[in-house]
Amino acid sequence: MTILIKNGHVLDPGTGLDDICDVLIDGDRITEVEKNIETESDRVIDADGCWVMPGFIDLHVHFRDPGLEYKETLATGGRAAVRGGVTTVCAMPNTKPVIDNGVKVREVMERAKRESLTNVIQLGAVTRGQKGEELADINGMAENGCRAISEDGKSVMNASLYRKGMQAAKKEGVAVFAHCEDITMVEGGVMNADEKARELGLPGITNAVEDVIVARDILLAKETGVQLHLCHCSTADSAKMLALAKEEGLPVTGEVCPHHFILSTDDICEDDGNFKMNPPLRSRADVEALREALKNDVVDVIATDHAPHAEAEKNRSMKLAAFGIVGLETSAALTYTELVEKGVLTPMQMAEKMSYNPARILGLSDKGSVSTGKIADVVIFDPRKEYVIDKNTFLSKGKNTPFHGRKVKGEVRCTIVGGRIVYEGGKTID
Repeated sequence: MTILIKNGHVLDPGTGLDDICDVLIDGDRITEVEKNIETESDRVIDADGCWVMPGFIDLHVHFRDPGLEYKETLATGGRAAVRGGVTTVCAMPNTKPVIDNGVKVREVMERAKRESLTNVIQLGAVTRGQKGEELADINGMAENGCRAISEDGKSVMNASLYRKGMQAAKKEGVAVFAHCEDITMVEGGVMNADEKARELGLPGITNAVEDVIVARDILLAKETGVQLHLCHCSTADSAKMLALAKEEGLPVTGEVCPHHFILSTDDICEDDGNFKMNPPLRSRADVEALREALKNDVVDVIATDHAPHAEAEKNRSMKLAAFGIVGLETSAALTYTELVEKGVLTPMQMAEKMSYNPARILGLSDKGSVSTGKIADVVIFDPRKEYVIDKNTFLSKGKNTPFHGRKVKGEVRCTIVGGRIVYEGGKTID
């Protein structure tokens, strides 16, 4: 099938193209990007007034499949992803069972090809069963398509074992995605340790819980040479340490989620489980530091940490609610509204942090660019569209978001995965 996208503003971080051009897709590849392409095609899409960007790549999602399908499945997560313009996701391994060997990686990725509208890269655990006692089958997972290992949801507290995991990852050519949290310091905390926590009578989590593990992991990456990616950075000091690592030339990258670059504890007006995530919302000073780090390209990636839960698990006190919020269907609009519209990021930086940089981190040389020869993963984004986020319209099983009712600007109009239109006009196309 051939698709011709006409009159769109192409934003391609791969080539630096930032201009109104046409894009021709033949099969699963982009075959031409030029002005005024005149050719017969099976489908013509008029993208006038819209941005044409490489499909977004979310390095951090929880699809809950296998074992927790009441929260999300490969199918429902895939539909949510393409509605948000996300054409590739990295699925975290803290499922039931934990993804800790090559057979499990292969099973999920093969099933995802049949069941999910988006591309799914299954990440593997660092330790067997995520118990922190012995290494997982890192070699077997790498051989079956795993591009990174992560203990996400927790940290490997045994530094010696974690160093061995990093050494194994380095040998296999896969990255380490680090959830930075010293669990010995959490002490039952459910939100940031500040005046708001005291006001609500809730136990707090200090910034140091994250920061001490960020420091440790950067030092271990320096020693082992492994590619380290810091997940969901939430503190000013995490951003500072990431900047220092980059200045030293270390192979360290970092991500920030929309909830951490938009919301602070000032936005928590009551004891509402929908504001409970890990790491927690921090101070306004932390938010501003993260926005500055995004602006200055210290932070490489915008990811969601999409973490769906059943309604009963979230609509309760923060002491009892599960950690996590959904994000696949809101990330692009929130990023555009809060960062691009407000001059924190340029449109090109948005494309870099949501597509090009994630592709480079994963070693996906044929993704993250709207250019000739690349895989035709493309998103058409309308920056003019204004609407109010309504959780009841989400395609994800999870409705747990603190952004319900928030006015935003910018909407995904069409998502193309591998040359196939999978989302258009507000509907997924199975």
